[in-house]
Amino acid sequence: MIALRLPILSFMVASAMALATSARAEPADTLPGARLYQARCGTCHSLDANRIGPAHRGVFDRAAGTAPGYSYSPALKSSGIIWNAANLDQWLQGPQKLVKGSKMYFVVPSASDRAAIIAYLCAASGK
Repeated sequence: MIALRLPILSFMVASAMALATSARAEPADTLPGARLYQARCGTCHSLDANRIGPAHRGVFDRAAGTAPGYSYSPALKSSGIIWNAANLDQWLQGPQKLVKGSKMYFVVPSASDRAAIIAYLCAASGK
């Protein structure tokens, strides 16, 4: 009976170790942001592909309206914004308030959700 349980126990320990290792691959504080990003932003955006909205990988320290291959509004292209945590927070509170005439209207009302999404985007930008 013990001989039969050892392979199962070994498998369970190996599986748990693999899960723990994969969870450490992305900083724990960005995991909620990753889930929120997918749930709140993923319909229109992705980290690596332009969709309805532009790709977001590398957004930190990038000039607004300059991601390659995306057709931005003239308002955003001429805004002079360099994306950082503070102005991304403003953007997510009301894109039209920050840059009237931009294409985005979606808002994230929760400050904690915005902070988690911004932390995720920061990590995805290598910052």
